[in-house]
Amino acid sequence: MLLEEADALRDVAQAVAATPDFTHCVAALLALRGRVVVTGVGKSAHIASKLVATFNSTGTPALFMHAADAIHGDLGMIQAEDFVIAISKSGDTPEIKVLVPLLRRKDVPLAALVSNADSYLAKQAAYVLHAPVRREACPHDLAPTTSTTAAMALGDALAVCLLECRQFSAQDFARLHPGGTLGKKLYLTVGDLSRQNQRPKVGLGASLREVLLEISGKRLGATAVLDTAGQLAGIITDGDLRRMLGRGPLADLESLTAKDILTPQPATIAQSDFAAEALRRMQERNITQLIVLDEGQFAGFIHLHDVLREGLV
Repeated sequence: MLLEEADALRDVAQAVAATPDFTHCVAALLALRGRVVVTGVGKSAHIASKLVATFNSTGTPALFMHAADAIHGDLGMIQAEDFVIAISKSGDTPEIKVLVPLLRRKDVPLAALVSNADSYLAKQAAYVLHAPVRREACPHDLAPTTSTTAAMALGDALAVCLLECRQFSAQDFARLHPGGTLGKKLYLTVGDLSRQNQRPKVGLGASLREVLLEISGKRLGATAVLDTAGQLAGIITDGDLRRMLGRGPLADLESLTAKDILTPQPATIAQSDFAAEALRRMQERNITQLIVLDEGQFAGFIHLHDVLREGLV
């Protein structure tokens, strides 16, 4: 079944390349001052509803209108500067045949997303988005399976083309998706999280006792080590201390300083980077914290627990 649907998508790609209608439709939508109204009946209505959500989330204002409800009042949602996309496998369903003349009276552009390019709907539309389907993946060639996949993919292609033409960025996407994990991945920065933490730091000459107190008191499992100019010289983690003590008896622990213990060139991240990037770097290095920099200066820490608390994993 999956291979049949994959073959159908190749057919759709070839059909799109064979006619300029797809390109012309994209150009018309880019110039649109109104909204995209997507309509259909049955399974096509479900596809239409999904495509409306995709359009809206990628910068193209859109509305869903059920073709059957259109003739019972919903036609009023269509305004003079709108653009209608009608989805229908056959292009000859009764509801579509009733709807099309009403759309023509409103004088709005109509695109037909159809499998049958010779259908009534296709012949009445200004743009034909052809999604050819040889047969449904259903063993009886009845249940809408391949045809809905083809229509969905072609609609998605239209939305993505519009997104790319508008240079719709990840930041634009984030502004429309502020909720949930997806939104947080796209707008939550390292600084948003690190500002909530304490900023453990010691100088190069700090004693082992001072290092231990700073790490345990600030509860981040590490401390930054700064030189006399305030520049980052390294990091000392609680793991570094355990490994140091595990190497054998030390003649004089009291004589040790931060300079003797630190790990130089620690893993860092900019305050302005996304928190999701901090998670990726921690996972990549198998560590639990990163030193945060603000224009190259020590600004604090971000810990794995900060990211877990926000549900970014």
